[in-house]
Amino acid sequence: MLSRLAIRNIVLIEALDLDFTRGLGVLTGETGAGKSILLDALGLILGNRADSGLVRAGEDKASVTASFEFATLPAPIAMLLSEAEIEVEPGEPLIIKRQLKSDGGSKAFINDQPVGVALLREISSHLVELHGQHDDRGLVNPRGHRALLDRFARSDVAGIEAAWRGWRLAEDALAAAKARLDQAAMDRDLLLAHLAELTVLAPEVGEEEQLAEARSTMQKGERLTGDLAELQHLWAGSDSALAGLRSAARRLDRIATEHPLLAEALAALDRAVIEAGEAEDRLARAAEALSHDPALLDRFETRLFDLRAAARKHSCQVDDLPAKMLAMRAALDAIEGGEAEIAGLERAAHEAGLDYQARAEALSMARYEASQRLDKAVAGELAPLKLDTARFRTAILRLPEDRWGPGGIDALEFLISTNPGADFAPLGKIASGGELSRFILALKVALAEEGGAATVIFDEIDRGVGGAVASAIGERLVRLADGGQLLAVTHSPQVAARGGTHYVIAKSSQGTVTRTSVALLDAGGRQEEIARMLSGAEVTPEARAQADRLLEGV
Repeated sequence: MLSRLAIRNIVLIEALDLDFTRGLGVLTGETGAGKSILLDALGLILGNRADSGLVRAGEDKASVTASFEFATLPAPIAMLLSEAEIEVEPGEPLIIKRQLKSDGGSKAFINDQPVGVALLREISSHLVELHGQHDDRGLVNPRGHRALLDRFARSDVAGIEAAWRGWRLAEDALAAAKARLDQAAMDRDLLLAHLAELTVLAPEVGEEEQLAEARSTMQKGERLTGDLAELQHLWAGSDSALAGLRSAARRLDRIATEHPLLAEALAALDRAVIEAGEAEDRLARAAEALSHDPALLDRFETRLFDLRAAARKHSCQVDDLPAKMLAMRAALDAIEGGEAEIAGLERAAHEAGLDYQARAEALSMARYEASQRLDKAVAGELAPLKLDTARFRTAILRLPEDRWGPGGIDALEFLISTNPGADFAPLGKIASGGELSRFILALKVALAEEGGAATVIFDEIDRGVGGAVASAIGERLVRLADGGQLLAVTHSPQVAARGGTHYVIAKSSQGTVTRTSVALLDAGGRQEEIARMLSGAEVTPEARAQADRLLEGV
């Protein structure tokens, strides 16, 4: 509920702090005192357009701050705040602030975090329901009528929403499978041709690297052929360096015992022969490894070219070609097995559709039955509210299948006829300001609505009526306020006497400065204000006595 409203520099209001409680609160005051300014200020909190004309003359900026308190934050508000990444601790008030500048700029905050005005508009319907002379939201908006009737009928809306989602998912799965099958069938010949090419090519993972390495080695051998031949010639034959070393070792072996140095020389020469022999062996092995076979090199290069051309054709790496082959085989298998899959998905979609339609038909019947009860209940409220000749009807229209949705198969709107023989039409297009407010009051009483906004405000619902009708309005406002919070801007003393709290709005002037103020009245103040409402400019003893009788009769 709205617990506090702080206004700074809005039109005639310089500074105002108001505390509100549960139950019915009434706001009264002379015509022109500034009641509309109060509602305009609250409208800023609800996301209304920022008008620089609201900033008090001579000031640079203005602000409105509203505090809302809840035992448990309503789920729709909690969800919207969570999506906006705004945290509200349990038991913590929800504080909304709107700042205006005289140059037209504005800012919005929720619990000191900057937010867009769009978020204020989204949560406003869950915070405050305002019904006045230019009501274009709440019960007047036909977009919410179906949900109101469903709450009245206690319909299983969650069940129909789940059935709709299940049907849509089944239909989407079927459509996706058909699209895949159609595309695969169109590509069948191309898939077969590509798969045949790759089957002949028979690519293997790692093959490209092996071929590239072998080709590189053979190309090195081609470059080193002359050098290797010359080196092998140096080591081969009887006149080679290695043969000379071996001959020298044999000669030295015969005389090595003659002197220690000769023995050392022989040992060194033996080592040289061994090392030279190892060099000869490695040279031979290198020549064999680097041997150049032009035909084999050509085969390697052709194979690499074919593999890489196939990879480019299929926009992948050479090592991915085997996986491409598997994917092609899977696509071809899908074409063959696709009909069976489609049949299964068609059955699932058909069954989901039947389930949705059965639930929707049952919901439609429940709506029709509930509409009869609601129409009767509203009709019973019209006469006491001086709407004797008016009629109310809940119009339910069966939608074409392409407009079915999670809310069922019906369009729904509340219609009224204000005069005998007149056609039914939407609430906002037929009723005058006062009639509209009374129609909404009758509808809210009949709905005994749960889950609506935390705070309900009626602006001059009693316009143009008095006596027994005003008393009937007051009695119904009290009934609606039970357990919640309802604020009524009123000119009727019968309604004002019903209030649990009473605020008076007054305008005063000092020189060229005019201010609007709001005060909470005590018992004596209430008697005097209701007496003023009864008698006019001069409060008479008779008016005070009548005010006492009204207050005592509550």
